[in-house]
Amino acid sequence: MRSQLCSYLVTACIIFFSNGILLAQIHGNKADSLDSELDANGILSDFFSGKKSLADTVSNKKHSSWSVLPSAAYNPSVGFAVGVITSGGKYFGNPENTTLSVINAGAYISTKGLSTFEFKHNAFSSQNEWNLQGTMQIGKTIAKDNGLGTGRRSFGEGEFRMNNQHFLNNPDEYPVRYLYIKVNERIYRKIANHIYAGAGLSFNFYSHIDDDRKNFPITETHNYRYSIQNGYSPYAYAANGILFNLQFNNRDQPNRPFRGIYVDVILRSNQTWLGSDRNALQLKTEFRKYWSLSEAHPENVLAFWHWANYLLRGSLPYLELPGTGSDAYGRIGRAFIIGRFKGLSFVYNELEYRFPLTKNKLLSGVTFANIESADNQRNIKLLRYWEPGGGVGLRLLFNKYTRSNLCIDYGRGSYGSGGFFLGLNEVF
Repeated sequence: MRSQLCSYLVTACIIFFSNGILLAQIHGNKADSLDSELDANGILSDFFSGKKSLADTVSNKKHSSWSVLPSAAYNPSVGFAVGVITSGGKYFGNPENTTLSVINAGAYISTKGLSTFEFKHNAFSSQNEWNLQGTMQIGKTIAKDNGLGTGRRSFGEGEFRMNNQHFLNNPDEYPVRYLYIKVNERIYRKIANHIYAGAGLSFNFYSHIDDDRKNFPITETHNYRYSIQNGYSPYAYAANGILFNLQFNNRDQPNRPFRGIYVDVILRSNQTWLGSDRNALQLKTEFRKYWSLSEAHPENVLAFWHWANYLLRGSLPYLELPGTGSDAYGRIGRAFIIGRFKGLSFVYNELEYRFPLTKNKLLSGVTFANIESADNQRNIKLLRYWEPGGGVGLRLLFNKYTRSNLCIDYGRGSYGSGGFFLGLNEVF
């Protein structure tokens, strides 16, 4: 496992530094039609320089599209967290027929000793002939684990015997602490107007699982019992695979779309020859639709998100099972902590209304409602039970040229779940 970890670290570093070359080239070239808008980047520049920001004074109409902003958040799982978030964008072709390429990064540490670093990019060549998407995530985290399935606070794995040991059902919540490295890289080629086909690789590694247990034996945890039942080590495992993709995308902008449709269908095949513990075949589907409700104020948007992951064949390690927060940006299921609901297969739907609050567009708001469903290895079938969530949020415009913003949401869900959720850019 240590050799696997080293290989993943090398892969992560290669992708990070190659992306760093692109990041270093970032500068804006979008024509200025946003003079009436105010963003946090401009406010900070004015505060520290005592004069207008460069983005608002360059006479040749080039604008800074790279921003850095400190952040702070609180979550019952991780405690109080402080960090920094960054966002950048560039057009690699004519803005009339080329989508803005974006890079986002962030890092934080928390009072409970947890930390994470994330780097994500979505780049488009001239006329969108090629699209390169990727994420890298490295961190140490803890989650309250309730096992598989929806429809009850926790079902447990049921009563069973293995290796002459009798295991009673465990319908309780257990903390699970672990380290993770996730690297995902996909490349798409345009095959028709707004239609792309592509492929990629995904490497997900989990280690030091449940290494901080104190008041209960590890044999009680959901990860341990699922792992021994399905032939995994309870302490470390990997899920590495090949991706085959088909995508439709006519959104006007990736960070904060006002209109358009995004559809992504992915067939993922985990392979032991890539270092995966077990072979598996998954079908992932995603659909997003955006309706701008006003010509004068296009920020008034109604947005819908569908995300699903189906296990077709094989087996997945426990922490790789799809569920709350399983999307690339970890934003599924506001109102619940990451991993609150999960299963062999998982389906999610969300509806959100977005609207400006101030005339200068610095602040805006959202309201949202979502539902999610997951199966388990016992008697719960997919789509049988749905868990609802909903809430409201505030948006601070981070950089008006890339439409990046800081998101602060409060959500409430079933079983008394709730809390504040902080993120960079819209949830979807």
